[in-house]
Amino acid sequence: MEACTPLAPAFGMLGATLALAFANFGAAFGTVKSGVAVAHLGMAHKSRSMRGMVPVVMAGILGIYGLIIAVIIAGNIKMNSADYTLGKGLIHLGAGVAGGMASLAAGYAIGIVGEACTTAYQRTETIFVAMILMLIFAEALGLYGLIIALLMNSKATGLSGGCDTSRWH
Repeated sequence: MEACTPLAPAFGMLGATLALAFANFGAAFGTVKSGVAVAHLGMAHKSRSMRGMVPVVMAGILGIYGLIIAVIIAGNIKMNSADYTLGKGLIHLGAGVAGGMASLAAGYAIGIVGEACTTAYQRTETIFVAMILMLIFAEALGLYGLIIALLMNSKATGLSGGCDTSRWH
């Protein structure tokens, strides 16, 4: 495929779509897995249920990471422009996949850790600090993906060169 193609924006938009979709899959999984455990915690110990909500909140943040990546990528896509080359489109695709998959992995980790630790928190309060530390490290996976996606986006923005769009019509 040549560097100047009208398909370049499609690759960029696919990156934005995948960032949002994968991040929200991760957020949904983390919310469901830990949310069920929080519901059981609330039935057993009402006073602990708000502290037990930490994994659910942290899972929800992953969806925000995907939204940030998708908005930034979509904002940098120039439809029918000579400036938006295949290279930029593929970098945006990679940024979306990197950010989205990192948040998916983080959501999986938060869901599993959140469920196990919230269940343990139902039995003893001493697990709370360890739960927070494990959740922070799991959330960091999504943050790493966000950072890399932002760096990749800045590389795509910095690419120079253009295309002759007159032959696309």
